[in-house]
Amino acid sequence: MHALSFRARCGAALGYVTLAIGALFLNSCSVKNELLAPQNPSVISPGAISTPQAADALRIGAYGVLKTVTGGSESMWLLGGLMTDEWKSSDTFSQRNETDQRSVELTNSVTSATYQQLQQARGHARDAINALLAFEPTPVSNIGQMYFAIGFEELMLAENYCNGIPVSYMVNGQPVYTNPLTTTDVYNLALTHFDSALTMTTGTDANTVSLHQAILIAKARTLIELGQFSDAAALVPVSVVPTSYQYLLTFDITTQDNLFYQLNTNRGGYTVGDSVDATGIIANAIPFASSKDPRLPVTPNKLGEDGATPLILQSVYGRDDPVPLVSGIDARLTEAEAKLNAQDIAGMMTILNALRTSPQTIGPYKVPVMAALPTPSTQAQAVALFLRESAFWQFGRGFRLPNLRRMVRLYGYTQDQVFPTGTFFKGGVYGTDVNFPVFNNELTNPNFHGCLDRKA
Repeated sequence: MHALSFRARCGAALGYVTLAIGALFLNSCSVKNELLAPQNPSVISPGAISTPQAADALRIGAYGVLKTVTGGSESMWLLGGLMTDEWKSSDTFSQRNETDQRSVELTNSVTSATYQQLQQARGHARDAINALLAFEPTPVSNIGQMYFAIGFEELMLAENYCNGIPVSYMVNGQPVYTNPLTTTDVYNLALTHFDSALTMTTGTDANTVSLHQAILIAKARTLIELGQFSDAAALVPVSVVPTSYQYLLTFDITTQDNLFYQLNTNRGGYTVGDSVDATGIIANAIPFASSKDPRLPVTPNKLGEDGATPLILQSVYGRDDPVPLVSGIDARLTEAEAKLNAQDIAGMMTILNALRTSPQTIGPYKVPVMAALPTPSTQAQAVALFLRESAFWQFGRGFRLPNLRRMVRLYGYTQDQVFPTGTFFKGGVYGTDVNFPVFNNELTNPNFHGCLDRKA
């Protein structure tokens, strides 16, 4: 029972200190009965959410969940980076170690919880859309925001998980199960939601314009994954999305820290990846920790949580610093990859060097001007350079795993040419995973019988 409701009913009995104790209990309000009455604060009646205010509360909550499944928790941003070379496990948990080793078990409780949270996030946004349509249909941009959230969450599912992803929903408290979809189908599903969001965010106020730009960047990212490079680039020219643009996830130490602080700085369970460890050189890994690249300042610290792995802290984001969900830099890299795919190496380098030779901002961090790079002489060299530049510009924000998968799926590389391989520093060798499985907690869906395949 809330203190306010108790006081409202028992104010007369509790408010007058001159009353005798006996008189207090002769009052029509029984303190004992009030305190011991059955409580069920978690049950919300249908009427309690059938108002414009409640509908908007659902929207705000659903958008908060989008922040949680991206930059606010151990999301696919972190776990995908751990499967690649952005991070290494300095943790004692076998679930994180096997993710780092690229050999994820179907019973992995850490990554399966992340999968479940991401799927539930879609449901929260869908519930918010239904409530907004019924009780607060204007401004329509709020509904567009929710379609954007669903699309972004589906984009993350397609980018990180195996082929064969169910996209079920709860309707009136009952699950409506779907057949598993191919990765391509999930990308196309995300596109439909981004398109819905775009039609609802055509207003000219600053917040709606910013949201519209974010949706364009996310849609372009989806088209890149589908191999529609020129269409992707056409969505995000600098005239539409300036390079300085950032759509920021904000944090507050009283409510939620950003993921970089949580798992790297605070817990020491993740350390910035490198191309060398105790076993020697790690094939295909970028030296994030030792490169001294100004886009990723790092700070050596104590040993990690496992007491053995050197802990390297990223220094871009502090505890409550904002983190870009999408940015104008992402838009420029979309344009650069379209040039790369068209074998216009010179055009790609014009974009990449424009980023390097002008001051940029990533979250709160001001990136100093860097020297221009020479133009590669071959397409293979251009691919490698683009992949490296993207890795530093987009470090930690969920791009590295889908970028490496795309190198296999669309560019013709094998997994052992782009993912870390060889001896794993905590024993054994690296596995061959290029994505995460859909986990056993999905087996309650009678239509799901495991991944269709584990290809990139």
